[in-house]
Amino acid sequence: MARSFFIILLVLPISSGQLLSSERRILFRLQQVLEFPPALQGWTNWTNFCGLTPSSSLTIVCSDNHITELTVIGNKTSSSLISPKPNKQSFKVSEQTLSEKFSTDTFFTTLTKLSSLKVLSLVSLGLWGSLPPKINRLQSLQVLNLSSNFIYGEVPPEVVRLMNLRSLVLADNMFNGLVPDLSPLPVLEEVNVGGNFLGPRLPTLGNKLVSVVLKNNTFRSELPLELGKFVLLHRLDVSYNDILGRIPSALFSLPSLEYINLAGNGLMGALPTNTSCSSALKFVDLSDNLLVGDLPSCIRYNSSTRAVLYTWNCLSTGDLKYQHPNSFCHEKALAVKPPTQEQNKRSSSKAGLLIGTVGAVLGGLMVLCLIAFIVFRKMGARETENNTSKNSVADKSLIGLSPKLVTDARNVSSAMMFGALGLPQYHVFSLEEIEEATNNFDSSNLIGEGSHGQIYKAWLTDGSAAVVKCLKLKQKHSSQTLGRHMEVLSKLRHQHLVSVLGHTLITHQEHPNAANTFLVLEYVSNGTLQSHLTDPRKREALKWPERMAVTIGVARGLQFLHSGVTPGLFGNNLKTENILLDENLKAKISNYNIPLSSMVESESLYNGDEATANRHNSNMHSAEDGAPQDVYQLGSILLELITGKQITSQSQLDVHRIQLEQGLADSPSQLHELVDASIRNTLAYESLRTTVQVTINCLSKDPSQRPSIEDVLWNLQYSVQVQEGWMPSGDSFSANRSF
Repeated sequence: MARSFFIILLVLPISSGQLLSSERRILFRLQQVLEFPPALQGWTNWTNFCGLTPSSSLTIVCSDNHITELTVIGNKTSSSLISPKPNKQSFKVSEQTLSEKFSTDTFFTTLTKLSSLKVLSLVSLGLWGSLPPKINRLQSLQVLNLSSNFIYGEVPPEVVRLMNLRSLVLADNMFNGLVPDLSPLPVLEEVNVGGNFLGPRLPTLGNKLVSVVLKNNTFRSELPLELGKFVLLHRLDVSYNDILGRIPSALFSLPSLEYINLAGNGLMGALPTNTSCSSALKFVDLSDNLLVGDLPSCIRYNSSTRAVLYTWNCLSTGDLKYQHPNSFCHEKALAVKPPTQEQNKRSSSKAGLLIGTVGAVLGGLMVLCLIAFIVFRKMGARETENNTSKNSVADKSLIGLSPKLVTDARNVSSAMMFGALGLPQYHVFSLEEIEEATNNFDSSNLIGEGSHGQIYKAWLTDGSAAVVKCLKLKQKHSSQTLGRHMEVLSKLRHQHLVSVLGHTLITHQEHPNAANTFLVLEYVSNGTLQSHLTDPRKREALKWPERMAVTIGVARGLQFLHSGVTPGLFGNNLKTENILLDENLKAKISNYNIPLSSMVESESLYNGDEATANRHNSNMHSAEDGAPQDVYQLGSILLELITGKQITSQSQLDVHRIQLEQGLADSPSQLHELVDASIRNTLAYESLRTTVQVTINCLSKDPSQRPSIEDVLWNLQYSVQVQEGWMPSGDSFSANRSF
């Protein structure tokens, strides 16, 4: 018996008590540098590190007296959940990061002493700073995961020296610049750098990759034809960048490809009708591009084995109410057309000549510039005075504008700007033009009044109707400060917002007793969403497809407010009475958080509603609070659209939410009874089920559990695609039928 026990001891792995003392000290040092995160608390001198039971937040694996895996997952909020997402310039140490004492150089100097590490995962720990080149000291590393931190700067080219690397995950940080050429890494299978500021050129990758995720960056180039050789690729996600050009048709026939997401780019043209698809392909998202024509048959419809999303292109496939007109894609394609290879060659061939020419004349130019500077400096003062009367937002509202604010105000992606097409050019009106448009503020044009002043219906010189809001200014604000705000205001233009068409600014210096801003906004003629849900006649026009279109419109407008302009606007007072519908039932958000409320007397921008205004002010720059609040209010709108019942109190909302949860859990017929009776025969069950689940998620009591507006929009678009593939029938319940 004693002999058998001895043999068992011989074959057992070496215990953690025999871990090298130097590596034990390193672990304690890392615990200290990481400021004692919850996953690393409770360690003592007697802790058996290699014998610790793996958990969801900590895994330590040892082999031959050395640590080979260190996985630590913290509770610091990922930078991907913050909008507007900070960059290196705007980054500040906060509760979600490690303290100002933290140093990435010190941390990785200590960490790289664990030279046997094969797996390193440090997720949501609040790491901040640049990734030092010394990361290449971990020559045995096979998995590197630093996702959901606040690491900025460029990805160091030294990562290419990690020749054993199989997985590189740097998602949801603040990396910028170009990704180094990763093709020399011989066994690399996974690259995930989504949710950063990387670009503009797509990285060079090896064709042995299995998963490539580059979403939510600033890549601006064409998809390389070499992707057609990635025969092992299972997943490709380049969504929400500025990818241009045509989609390589060979992409869809890659034998292993299961998931492809190209949404939110500037991809253009038509796919060949004879394009074939691999039998492995299960998900395709082509939404929000500039595609035209018909889709190939293999991705034209959803099936039991393949989901396809293609809304908001200019396609002739499916329900055209979810597509732009062809002119839209034609105009946008001309605006973003990438340079041809021939143009690039010509540019390259001229580079040497240009450099030589520049060098030859540089000395002469320096002398001429010095003379010109002296002359034009004197002329510039007079020229500035002569230009102040021009009706241009560039001439008027850029006076005294900081370069950073101008850059931020124009930080709108091409995908986001699609929504502004069709609106007239922003215009700085004169007071005389405003008076003419309102017939000298005739009382017959008065359509509203509050503590701020009046709201008038107006007619512009082109004959179109508009709304003029009068805002009383606080005296403490200078024209330069107002100009900065007006510049941001001029960028808030989207087809699903009641957009600002222009303004008139009358300062205290010009009229000491009558300082006002007149905002000129779109006039939306078809009433509110609330009136359509409460008026029996109007309700008939809002069947399930129309209600889904309204919801997607609101979600798109909200997405633009959150991330289509910097800084994002949050706390947008979403409710059915603030959603206007035009004659085509297109939804437009009104009374959203226009960035002027702090400059107006009595917070008058919100029609004298001081509580609403205060809430808007507190959330104007608070993405952490304002974004979940907006999603919650969108959930309330969804609830009213599903049930047809007006929500007037929090208790009423809670009751309906609980009923939907129970109906979803019980049976389709139970859920059927909760749906507005006027639309029960106009929807597919799977479409309803998806929308109800989104609604419940949006109405979560815990703000951190609510989905992002991007997730909401994706699921609503999926619901629409399911609905498009449904035809009314008398069959029994199925996943794709009406009740």
